[in-house]
Order: sequence, then structure tokens, then C-alpha cells
Amino acid sequence: MPGGGGVVRLNGVDQAKADALCLPDLQRGLAVTTALFAALAGGEAWFEHLRGSFSNPLMWTPVLVAPPMAAAALGAATSRRVADRLLPVASAVTFLDGLLGFGLHLRGLKRMPGGASNLPFKLMQGPPAFAPLLFSSVGMLGLITALLRRSKY
Repeated sequence: MPGGGGVVRLNGVDQAKADALCLPDLQRGLAVTTALFAALAGGEAWFEHLRGSFSNPLMWTPVLVAPPMAAAALGAATSRRVADRLLPVASAVTFLDGLLGFGLHLRGLKRMPGGASNLPFKLMQGPPAFAPLLFSSVGMLGLITALLRRSKY
């Protein structure tokens, strides 16, 4: 481009500067949202698993994974280093823990008496089949947040 030196200009503003204004705010907003959802999902897991008396030791995993996930997400809102290094790890662990819980909840439904003919009862009285996917979605939101790189400008 003549006189531009390869810099894309949009309404008189360098594209890199425009990106610097938008992406950090988006990453920070998603990080705070992720922290809030991690706290809510961890609290929901606590109350529901308390109802089940934590009969399986793996019922503790979402309760133990949620606080570090929320802390990593809040840290990512204030620190680029945390967003680049810690948030992806915490998010991946949270995502995988939700998938583990989904499999365990399906196994719990399958173990209930009555076979397929008793499916409505199983869905109402058994472990909520899709609740662990809520936890996985928190991990996925954290991964998306970590992928949004802040501009160096």
C-alpha cells in the first residue's frame, strides 16, 4: 500500500490498534464469565452430590476442580501470563472432568433396575444425565477464552 507501510487502516484507525481495543476486553469479559459459571457449576455439583452422600469418591472431582478453574479464570482476567499458561490447563481438566461425569451418570442410569421400559422413572429419579455437560461447557468456555490472545499494543 502506498504510504501505509503494510498497515491496514479502517476509518483512519490502524487495524492492530483497533484489535488491541476489542480483544482484551472480550477476553477479560469471557474470563470473568467463566469464573462465575465455574463457581455456579461447582456449587450445583456440591449440592447435588451432597444429596447423593458423595457415595462414589469420584463425586468429589467437580467440587475440587471448580475452585481452581474459577481462580484461573479470574487470574486470566487480570494477567496475560495466567491466560496463556494456567487457564488452558485448568480448562482442559474441567472439560475432561465433565466428560468423565457424563459417562458416570450414564452408567448410573444404566445400573438402575427396570431396563429401558422404566426410562422415565430413571430420568426423574436417577443421576441427571446431562448435568456434567454443564461442567464441560465451563471448561470449553475457558478454552475459548484462552484462545483469544491479547494484543501486544
